Amino acid sequence: MIRVSDRTAHAIGQIGRAIRQLRRAFRQRTSPAFVDAYIASISGRVPVLYLVVLFDVVLLDCSYYRVAPLSVELVGVGLAVIAGIRGHSWRLKRIGQQVLSEKRRALDRMSKVGGLFSLAFMFWTMALSRYGSIEQRMMIEYLLAVTAFAAMLALAQAPRTALYVALAFTIPTLGIFVASRNIDALPLTLVQLMFTVTMMVAIITSHREFVQRELTGRRLARKLARTARESRVNFDRATIDDLTGALNRRAILQRLRDEMAKGETPPLWLALLDLDGFKIVNDTYGHAAGDAVLQSVSDRIGTQPGVLAHGRLGGDEFAILFDATLDRAQARAVCQRLSGSVCRPIVFNGTKLRVLCSIGLYRPDLSDTGACLERADAALYKAKQQGDGAVVVFGPDDEAALGQRALITRQFHNSVLEERIKLVYQPMVDVHDVRVIGAEAFARWSPDGHTWQHPATFLAMAHATGRMSEVTRVVLTRAIQECRPAENGIALSVNISSRDLARDGIADILADITQAAGGNPADLILDIKERALLDDPRRATRQLEALRAQGFRIALDDFGAGWSSLSQLRDLPLDLIKLNGALAEALPVDPGARAVVGMIVALSWQLGLQCTIKGIETQAQAEAARALGISRMQGFYFGTPDTAVALLADVQRAVA
Repeated sequence: MIRVSDRTAHAIGQIGRAIRQLRRAFRQRTSPAFVDAYIASISGRVPVLYLVVLFDVVLLDCSYYRVAPLSVELVGVGLAVIAGIRGHSWRLKRIGQQVLSEKRRALDRMSKVGGLFSLAFMFWTMALSRYGSIEQRMMIEYLLAVTAFAAMLALAQAPRTALYVALAFTIPTLGIFVASRNIDALPLTLVQLMFTVTMMVAIITSHREFVQRELTGRRLARKLARTARESRVNFDRATIDDLTGALNRRAILQRLRDEMAKGETPPLWLALLDLDGFKIVNDTYGHAAGDAVLQSVSDRIGTQPGVLAHGRLGGDEFAILFDATLDRAQARAVCQRLSGSVCRPIVFNGTKLRVLCSIGLYRPDLSDTGACLERADAALYKAKQQGDGAVVVFGPDDEAALGQRALITRQFHNSVLEERIKLVYQPMVDVHDVRVIGAEAFARWSPDGHTWQHPATFLAMAHATGRMSEVTRVVLTRAIQECRPAENGIALSVNISSRDLARDGIADILADITQAAGGNPADLILDIKERALLDDPRRATRQLEALRAQGFRIALDDFGAGWSSLSQLRDLPLDLIKLNGALAEALPVDPGARAVVGMIVALSWQLGLQCTIKGIETQAQAEAARALGISRMQGFYFGTPDTAVALLADVQRAVA
């Protein structure tokens, strides 16, 4: 009994598993993607199937006209009407426009309506067959077989509906066979049964393959979508600046190359924009504030009319491409409006941040991108010199100057600085006893040994060619060796560039150069321009403290040249200040200038700083400065820059 029970339980379990598998085989998926797939696959076939049924009904009704009772004929008419309505409702264009819930209901109704309609159609044909001749009954059997086959093909992707239709065609036939016990009908019944089973197996297999294709297609679609997203992300990373959302350097330059390759006439405009005061914002409010400024400036550039594209070249510099249809005046006007837009306050954490911008504008007439950038940068450099948000358009004069500068730059780059640099010295005089107490060294460079260039010309080349440190070494060494400040009892002033001041370890480097030349840091005054302190005030302060620790004296040069802040005199590690020559020129005629200079002199006394005024060219200027308490003066009135031999001769005459 136990064995029988085990076998029975095992058999029941097998049957249960078979039933579950069969249910899964006939289950239609209901996810949105599969619903759309079912609709797309079935909607093109179902109307044709109902058209076949409509044709069958009309053919049989006509064939049995006046043979079958009117009531049976009317049932056929009703079936024809239903077939027409159902076929029309399953048109792809109509059902494809329905929402998802309506599509699901349509699929669910199809299973029920399809089974009931097939059953009604089967019973109707069975009712007709009672009245017709043998030929008419054979026609019914033939139409049933064709219709069943057509239904199986049409509903291959709707296995549940196909099952209902198959049962509707098969069960009545089996019922009639069993009820009649007609052995002659057995072969036909078995054939019909085998055909139905075979078609259902084929439908199940087709549906399984359909599901697998759809799943594979969906996986492929997801993979393609993911690949497309990754490609887009990679493209953005390669072309978009992460901070501003504008094009990055590589992308904006490629856009410039692409536009120039078109060869359109006239060509577009290229502008370079650089922010003035951005460093102060970064140092004062932090990098988050600096980032907010860059983002805001980029947005303001993008909203300007005529801007084709813009990108961040790096730091606080942007490249902008303007519409080629703008003429020179219009392009300049657009840039001026942009400059005005940039200078509007930028609100960050409740604080209004302000920056200015300088813009260099150039219409490219060359195919070399680098050459175009060089010309736009030259215009930008002129704009930054003018200040106050200036806009400069590169013109013919700039082209000539650029060519000359390029020639001189090549000559400077290839020159031996020890052979091509000479120094001249302007005396510094104490007017109390009219004696030379010091001198300021000025460097001159010559490309050929005959024509000598001023520092304003060649120091920019020294920065551009990376030879600024070499220039500093040559100038400092030669000044010490030619003037021998300790031996002659004079203070020797040497200018230090902002680039030198920013170098790591500059205090140790200058001390080593001084000692190697036979000098002492205490005999030297290092002149620092105010602009060198503005780029990075905290770093500059640390560097000045390190220089003073080595024994150098520090002078704030050209004080009062337009960037002055009296707090610098208190906060910076200074030994003396040198007033700008523009103040010296105004002293005899401008009471305001005298008031300013008097205040600076009084403050310097209180802070223990020595005060020198530069640019004295007349006796009136010297007397006005002396009246304000300034005794140390420098300018053409006391002597023009000359050789070390001439300077030392003046020193010796004063001693004698």
